[in-house]
Amino acid sequence: MKLIKTTATLCFLALASLPASAQSALNDILNAGVLKVGTTGDWNPMTMKDVANNTYTGYDIDVMTELAKDLNVEVEFVPTDWKTLVSGVTAGKYHITGSASVSPARAKAAGYSTSYFSLATVPLILETNADKFKDWDDLNKSDVTVAATLGTTQEKQVKDFFPDATHQIVEAPARDFQEVLAGRADAHITSNVEALKLVEKYPQMMIVPVSAPKAPTPIAMLLPQDDQVWINYVNTWIALKEERGFFDALGKKWRLKE
Repeated sequence: MKLIKTTATLCFLALASLPASAQSALNDILNAGVLKVGTTGDWNPMTMKDVANNTYTGYDIDVMTELAKDLNVEVEFVPTDWKTLVSGVTAGKYHITGSASVSPARAKAAGYSTSYFSLATVPLILETNADKFKDWDDLNKSDVTVAATLGTTQEKQVKDFFPDATHQIVEAPARDFQEVLAGRADAHITSNVEALKLVEKYPQMMIVPVSAPKAPTPIAMLLPQDDQVWINYVNTWIALKEERGFFDALGKKWRLKE
């Protein structure tokens, strides 16, 4: 009897240690018929939430809708924010996120898909300060306040780019550009893609005509780090869509480049 119990225990332990491919998010998605996507809803033109009717639009939303269509499942957008974007993936609140800057810090906890687009960082100010700020060094001064949103790539960048400036870190749903509009900060930094949308929406703002953008960075989707089955599927899907011009067409639709 003791031998039977010991054998049963060993079998259970062996099964528990088998590769988790059967537990992949891909299987969960196909079985449940729902792809859960974490999105912040505050990054124009990538993901924008309409609070009135609780819907989303944007480049990322189109990408994830297409992915769900090709999986033959429904898509469910799960609200998140930048400081919890990674933890939402690791906790299983969603299967994947929309676009996120690739960073070693995030890669310590979550997996990435292959990249399908690249961004760079630029600073924005009020037009009334155009004579005061003309390049990066003009912002790196003790009497200058530069804003960033907690949990974003820009939070670390403001500290790296402007060590001598004052750093104003705001927490979502507040946004860094709102600090500039309200006069509580002199500048904020963001991707060149969002910058174009911000100056279009707020004509009192402008992109500082810097000599060159900083920190060119690929963007990709965040996925569970240990789920290679799901990562492989998404990477295969991205490669196929790139080959067929899907991402190029979508980039033109959302004017990701000027």
